[in-house]
Amino acid sequence: MPLNGNAVLFMEKRRVVITGLGALTPIGNNINEFWKNAVAGTSGAALITKFDTSNFKTKFACELKEFDAKEHLDRSDIKCTDLFSQYALVTTCEALRDSGLDLASIDPYDIGVIWGSGQGGMDYYEKEAKVYAQTGIPRFSPMLGPKTLINMASGMISLKYGLKGMSFTTSSACATSNTAIMDAYSYIKLGKAKVFVTGGSEAGIIEMGIGGFNSMRALSVNNEHSELASRPFDVNRDGFVMGEGAGTLILEDYEHAKKRGAKIYAEIVGAAMTSDAYHVAASHPDGEGAAKSMELALYEAGIKPDEVDYLNAHATSTPIGDISEINAVRRLFGENPQNLKIGASKSMTGHLLGAAGAVESILCIKAIENGIIPPTINTTVIDPLIPDTINIVTGESIHAKVDVAITNSFGFGGHNATLVFKKWVE
Repeated sequence: MPLNGNAVLFMEKRRVVITGLGALTPIGNNINEFWKNAVAGTSGAALITKFDTSNFKTKFACELKEFDAKEHLDRSDIKCTDLFSQYALVTTCEALRDSGLDLASIDPYDIGVIWGSGQGGMDYYEKEAKVYAQTGIPRFSPMLGPKTLINMASGMISLKYGLKGMSFTTSSACATSNTAIMDAYSYIKLGKAKVFVTGGSEAGIIEMGIGGFNSMRALSVNNEHSELASRPFDVNRDGFVMGEGAGTLILEDYEHAKKRGAKIYAEIVGAAMTSDAYHVAASHPDGEGAAKSMELALYEAGIKPDEVDYLNAHATSTPIGDISEINAVRRLFGENPQNLKIGASKSMTGHLLGAAGAVESILCIKAIENGIIPPTINTTVIDPLIPDTINIVTGESIHAKVDVAITNSFGFGGHNATLVFKKWVE
């Protein structure tokens, strides 16, 4: 209708709920194992088994444990996919099963896939490049392209389940899967789909990955005590620990979920992104962009900062990054945020890069469901730059009311992405 000479379109505001979850992490190969070990404060760090680390400064990471793709996927699926796509397929299978969706009864154009990965099929790319470097003969596999393409995880999910709605991949470095989830949430609100499979996966524990981050001095080199190396906010932190895995969330239009009698874990009520426009790799030291991302996400959600119960922080255990995020918290929540409890699950899982946001979103949702906040392990002496009025949950899990939880993810290039989850109330 015309208003002051402009056409204004009024749209019904759709509610978006989470109805299915799937996880594959260094501390659990499914949702139940992951949550149980997160609550217990389990470290996923150990010496790397994927390659010989003799010449590497960092010799440990948070690898998946006892994972064999052949136990989960068809031979044909494995033949045409890299590890990051396999991880995506495994967690999506769990999430779809958890959601109870009857795909045969839904118009396939109503279900989309928005997936995230920061690096894509680098594992297979590295293997092919090695063979060429050794032989000098360009006998590349015909699957080199499909396996390494960063969009292949979303494509394979669509293909395997016959999902014909929009399907694409986002990439914003370590903010990637938060970006994917935000897009899925936004498109459902716009009525572009009724259901989205969304999340992120990463298989970055490779020689180029470890070596590259070693050259940046970004990884911890605490090889003798690897299980203690990821220590966000601790004064003795010396870098992040590489992780791998995937997380899948099924996002659904509430009316669609209600009609089919779905179990609802929580509601996603806000999402936002900002850019630091500051540095190629470092966060803004004052946390300006991160604070604005949280502010905008909460504004969309209609939630005040003092109503947030739990923040799953990005907190990678780097000297600069952790303080930047705390400065962002102080800018938005004040110097004494009495209700806010902060946890850093990367202390257990390591940093899953583009998959981190999805896995940490799942922890937010499970915290809301169970009233338990998992701990930040290994953190014994809080950095003196962090005021003691900032409540970081260390040591052991705590029981607490969690009605609102938010998660941050930040990525190289200055990307900041925040998601807001809320306890479901009809």
